[in-house]
Amino acid sequence: MKVYDGQSDTESQTEPRRIKVGIAEYKITSGEAVLTTSGLGSCLGVAIYDLDAGVAGLVHVMLPSAEEMNDGNAAKFADAGIEVMVEAMEAEGADRSAMEAKVAGGSDMLDFSENGSGIGVRNIETVRETLSEFGIPLAEEDVGGDHGRSVRLEARTGDFVIKSANKESVTL
Repeated sequence: MKVYDGQSDTESQTEPRRIKVGIAEYKITSGEAVLTTSGLGSCLGVAIYDLDAGVAGLVHVMLPSAEEMNDGNAAKFADAGIEVMVEAMEAEGADRSAMEAKVAGGSDMLDFSENGSGIGVRNIETVRETLSEFGIPLAEEDVGGDHGRSVRLEARTGDFVIKSANKESVTL
């Protein structure tokens, strides 16, 4: 996974570079970049950062557990996506003991399950469990409901801006 330094040679030093994170992808940066992802319905945007090391990452997960499916794309899954992103952040100098997380998404917009435990709820549960296993505190979250979200992670500050169709923007 390439680490983005947040600036190209031609960019202004006053405006951070925007790095788009697609569905089932993760990106990390050690610069002034802004990591963004959109289309979070039952999917989750999981932001993890170490402000001391200046390393941040964002993963857009679709499903709870890699054990449930045979798919080589770890970033598609909450458990495996967090694991590979944390490892990539550590390779860039981040320290797991200094990391914090923020999470958004996990809506049950089209929940057809009979037990009320749709994919959004299962994604949220798996993210919380995985972060706990890694010893990474979940600082804040904006999860659940029945609306989509887009998120922006300000890598330098750890600010996590959530935009929703039916709510005002929130900064965690």
